[in-house]
Amino acid sequence: MIGLFKVKEKQREQAQNASRGGGASVKKQSAGELRLHKDISELNLPSSCTITFPNGKDDLMNFEVSIKPDDGYYHNGTFVFTFQVSPVYPHEAPKVKCKTKVYHPNIDLEGNVCLNILREDWKPVLNINTVIYGLFHLFTEPNSEDPLNHDAAQVLRDNPKLFETNVRRAMTGGYVGQTFFPRCI
Repeated sequence: MIGLFKVKEKQREQAQNASRGGGASVKKQSAGELRLHKDISELNLPSSCTITFPNGKDDLMNFEVSIKPDDGYYHNGTFVFTFQVSPVYPHEAPKVKCKTKVYHPNIDLEGNVCLNILREDWKPVLNINTVIYGLFHLFTEPNSEDPLNHDAAQVLRDNPKLFETNVRRAMTGGYVGQTFFPRCI
């Protein structure tokens, strides 16, 4: 479990600073921020996933998740995703982009991710943990039936061995067709 900042502790600290004459009033947190704090405190990630907050503890609505699959075509690659969480979360799905350029049927070259729970199947009962497991699953079981990268999907469907070769070439830093992929392994 990730030991992150507790909401109550942060509010108490802000209240103490304000009462000491710091002049700053305690910022009221949105329902989305409160729910996100809860989700993060309850994260139960696979050992091959990590979460970081590049903007520090004051911006928990924007974070990164690194996934290093331990199985499948993408074994030992490291893939970084950015999460932008709206103040109306969980009524709106987080915005997720892949920062790592990857040859994958469900992730396009701009980093857009095709995952049903980030689109039409999102429900407020879902949480960040569910999204991370969904992303992790894309690397263990790529879905050629709902692609963003149609070329990769067709190769996966028609010639899985060539798909595996293309994934390895892309992950080790090389070209697949006319597209260069930086090393991510």
